[in-house]
Amino acid sequence: MKRFVRFFVIVAVAAVALGGCGASTTSESGAAAITIEEQDSGLKILTLSAKAAERLGVATAPVAGSGAQLSIPYAAVVYDADGQTWAYVNDEPLVYTRAAITVEEIEGDVARISAGPASGTPVVTTGAAELYGAEIGVGGGH
Repeated sequence: MKRFVRFFVIVAVAAVALGGCGASTTSESGAAAITIEEQDSGLKILTLSAKAAERLGVATAPVAGSGAQLSIPYAAVVYDADGQTWAYVNDEPLVYTRAAITVEEIEGDVARISAGPASGTPVVTTGAAELYGAEIGVGGGH
């Protein structure tokens, strides 16, 4: 239950931080702060401007381990409204995609996963909730 409360608090913060995000949100300079492109899978590709990534303080860490012994920082775990677990991967600079993960155990600040991104894949540890809020349209009236 604590995780769901944490999720909703984080999403509320995301609404404030990225309020107004939709398919494309522009910055004061007129450049897109974030663009969101839907994939055939229904998931979305989020591309941030360098300024937006800096403002959110986006940070990543690689998936650790190998085979069935993978782990990610617990801060990278995002829960959706149905309790499904996800992490945002960062395969290209400023480009983020949500990936399904299966959390087996949480020990302190580490989530052990049995399914998800491959070892070495960068996952978002700071800013993941804001990315999720932008993806689902929290605060944007969409």
